[in-house]
Amino acid sequence: MATKFLYLFSEGNANMRNLLGGKGANLAEMTNIGMPVPQGFTITTEACTQYYEDGEKINDEIQAEIMEYIDKLEKITGKKFGDLENPLLVSVRSGARASMPGMMDTILNLGLNEQVVDVIAKQSNNPRWAWDCYRRFIQMYSDVVMEVGKKYFEQLIDEMKEKKGVTQDVELNADDLKTLASQFKAEYKAKIGADFPSDPKEQLMGAIKAVFRSWNNPRAIVYRRMNDIPGSWGTAVNVQSMAFGNMGDDCGTGVAFTRNPATGEKKLMGEFLTNAQGEDVVAGVRTPMPIQEMAEKFPEAFAQFQDVCQKLEDHYRDMQDMEFTVEHGKLYMLQTRNGKRTAAAALKIACDLVDEGMIDEKKAVAMIDPRNLDTLLHPQFDPAALKKATPIATALPASPGAACGKIVFTADDAKEWAARGEKVCLVRLETSPEDIEGMVASQGILTVRGGMTSHAAVVARGMGTCCVSGCGAIKMDEENKKFELDGKVYQEGDWISLDGSTGNIYGEAIPTIDASISGEFGRIMAWADKYRQMGVRTNADNPRDTAQAVKFGAEGIGLCRTEHMFFEEDRIPAIREMICSDTVEQREKALAKLEPMQQGDFEAMYEALEGRPMTVRFLDPPLHEFVPTEEEDIALMAKDMGKSVEDIKAIIAGLHEFNPMMGHRGCRLSVTFPEIARMQTRAVIKAALAVQARHPEWTMVPEIMIPLVGELKEFAYVKSIVTSVADELIKAAGSDMKYKVGNMIEIPRAAMCADDIAPHSDFFSFGSNDLTQLVFGFSRDDAGKFLDAYYEKKIYESDPFARLDQHGVGRLIANACRWGRSTNPDVKLGICGEHGGDPSSVMFCHDIGLDYVSCSPFRVPIARLAAAQAAIKNPRATESKCRRAM
Repeated sequence: MATKFLYLFSEGNANMRNLLGGKGANLAEMTNIGMPVPQGFTITTEACTQYYEDGEKINDEIQAEIMEYIDKLEKITGKKFGDLENPLLVSVRSGARASMPGMMDTILNLGLNEQVVDVIAKQSNNPRWAWDCYRRFIQMYSDVVMEVGKKYFEQLIDEMKEKKGVTQDVELNADDLKTLASQFKAEYKAKIGADFPSDPKEQLMGAIKAVFRSWNNPRAIVYRRMNDIPGSWGTAVNVQSMAFGNMGDDCGTGVAFTRNPATGEKKLMGEFLTNAQGEDVVAGVRTPMPIQEMAEKFPEAFAQFQDVCQKLEDHYRDMQDMEFTVEHGKLYMLQTRNGKRTAAAALKIACDLVDEGMIDEKKAVAMIDPRNLDTLLHPQFDPAALKKATPIATALPASPGAACGKIVFTADDAKEWAARGEKVCLVRLETSPEDIEGMVASQGILTVRGGMTSHAAVVARGMGTCCVSGCGAIKMDEENKKFELDGKVYQEGDWISLDGSTGNIYGEAIPTIDASISGEFGRIMAWADKYRQMGVRTNADNPRDTAQAVKFGAEGIGLCRTEHMFFEEDRIPAIREMICSDTVEQREKALAKLEPMQQGDFEAMYEALEGRPMTVRFLDPPLHEFVPTEEEDIALMAKDMGKSVEDIKAIIAGLHEFNPMMGHRGCRLSVTFPEIARMQTRAVIKAALAVQARHPEWTMVPEIMIPLVGELKEFAYVKSIVTSVADELIKAAGSDMKYKVGNMIEIPRAAMCADDIAPHSDFFSFGSNDLTQLVFGFSRDDAGKFLDAYYEKKIYESDPFARLDQHGVGRLIANACRWGRSTNPDVKLGICGEHGGDPSSVMFCHDIGLDYVSCSPFRVPIARLAAAQAAIKNPRATESKCRRAM
């Protein structure tokens, strides 16, 4: 049976999201439940993937099916493409499985030509509307399909408005718009070298190709990489008969949310423009009116709309984001989807829906994007400093949080300045999808135009970036990189602060403090902990970070990097003394200075953990990291060590390695210098004994991790040092304290030999940073220089150091788990690389049966939620997946 590539809205449903995309599935569902939806059809995501497989061509089979469905749509609507009595006009919109607002392309008013525009002008007795539609279509088609920049058309519009002495597009009359249409077509021919297409079917094929092509435009690729959306999914295309909001003052268009997407308040929120098309609202070209004003202008349509909103929220059991049009007082629903929301709003909405009996706890946990929790845990303005600050203006609070940075005016500048370490705020007339990378690089975003549902607002909320929009008081001079506000001129590089919760704008730098967490956060986290099956620990090297992680719900420390304790000013001389020592006795003397410092740190961290476990990794980096490089510092070190400068330089030169990350480091240091392992063992065990004596109610079980193990014999050698020292100390203390010795798996050979090592190891902790580095064969410090080329050429979709490579590195980890447990069913398995805080990586770790993940303190809540979502989606059997053949 041939593949079916097209579906009428009446043929689909909400369960066909993977095939029809989110927009197509929801249009079908709204049609099925009797909503006033302009009819149309959806070209599936499979057609998009086929388009790319065929070399970016729409094959004959799909083209024939499109023609068949045009006929079906013409029969449903009673209108025909190009007909001079009852012409059919359509919109062509993208619609991926996952919402990607503004990332792909849309074409409206398709089907117009010189003859059709005359017909609809006469039939409607509204020539202004007809020519407005036509000039919009020419501009949009030229930009989206033929890639003629929209700026050329904007210049022509600006020239026309200046000539007519008006400031708004709506003030141009029919003759003005007719002239613009003619100028637009001339511009098209000048740029393309051919006349603007007049055949609606030719126009449609061009538009469909453009939407397919937009799946791989640069902004869409960046958005997918940020939001973990596979490139293999493709986008659907929705062809829908037009409803017109720009036919006069009894028409309009709007965007609305059933609940406030910034706060979560249960109240209809949205914006509306009379005599406009949908792009005018979301593009921020005109600042719209609040949705409540629609009740005065279109009372019947507004009453119907309120009813539709309630039905949609009840049906989907989630906050809905809807686009609609009113044509001569009649309501048409163009789209609904689960609305993008801030993290705070997401928590409140989820809790409220549970309290309202709409969803259960599992659904509440599953509906929150773990990545967005990050925004709750980051700074807000210092209240004391804020009291002294006076806003220079107030605009729309589009995405909450605080931002402080230097003013930049372009997305490219934002990227460039941020890359060199500057904090920036992007100030624009309005943002466009092309600005996505600059928005990502910015602390905050400020726009002159646009409302709460403009591109800047929607994308900023999705990223969790502070945004203030629609500040019409700004007199912008983008060309000269400056603007005037409140009587003062602000130049590029000046400081500005934005409050995305109030809309206040400050012409100065305001310090920030840590954010406070709402009560809903605690409820959601409690539900997450109730359902997750995997532990969550933290990576911490000092008492402060340990306490912060515990506050965020960490169940212990999965990685304490002991080398981080040596870099402080009062400690570095002792480690340098050890490095410069000529004999074992000299090294032991130097290490004796470090031991009480390490023990004190461990005691303070154990106290902060309040009985929770801590995995201490022994010294890992190469010793050259501890020696100076500047002449002045080398001379000072020589003086402190009682050696000549030449001697110190010779020692430093002797530490040089061509590839230090694959050199003399990790357990190799303890093999060469066993006294290092002895000192660190004493510090860990003595600290645990001391804290156990102070807190008999706690059960202290120190966990010592040997790094960079690749061979059983080297692990056994270092472990023998640890056990001999530990057993002696515990015996001398008259204690029966237990301890564990395990190893980090960050060398592919250790993973391949996991069944050999496991019987001798109490735990494996996968160091996924180094493991990724060694599996891929490139440096995590240098990969950034070429990864952009890999993204551009679609070789990689994401940074393997940020998101675990599940097919390669992940497969190695999964096999190591299986092999290790085949010889030691009780070996504890965890991961402590940066991937431990990435949601998709956490879900993978659950699926392969890890006991815990460990991540940085501020990512602990993210990992807790992601682990719960993984357990809800794919609950483990009593026996984990790792214990079964894979």
